[in-house]
Amino acid sequence: MNIPANLKYTKDHEWVSIEGDVATVGITHFAQKELGDIVYVEVETLDQTLDKDEVFGTVEAVKTVSDLFLPLSGEIIAFNDSLESSPETVNSDPYGAGWMIKIRISNTAELDSLLSDEAYKGLIGA
Repeated sequence: MNIPANLKYTKDHEWVSIEGDVATVGITHFAQKELGDIVYVEVETLDQTLDKDEVFGTVEAVKTVSDLFLPLSGEIIAFNDSLESSPETVNSDPYGAGWMIKIRISNTAELDSLLSDEAYKGLIGA
């Protein structure tokens, strides 16, 4: 299973890449595999400031709809618009072109709550 060592993870199966005070967020390979074929990604929280663990959107697969939880408090400053026309990119490239949002982090202390790649592997039994 693909779990890049350079990313951080949440117990809700989101991955986080940190560059300065901006975090890029998507769902993990494990999450997209469990969901199956993704047919729609909805994020209606662009330009909003949310707290850690609040729902920032949903991902819809053929068989289910799942909430997406914000891994860090902050303002959602970007949404990956390409997912509107090609949501299946989340399945084919979850850590690259399948990213979902970018957040301007408001509380850097929350970074300590994210999981390392090794801790995430333990969580999912990889």
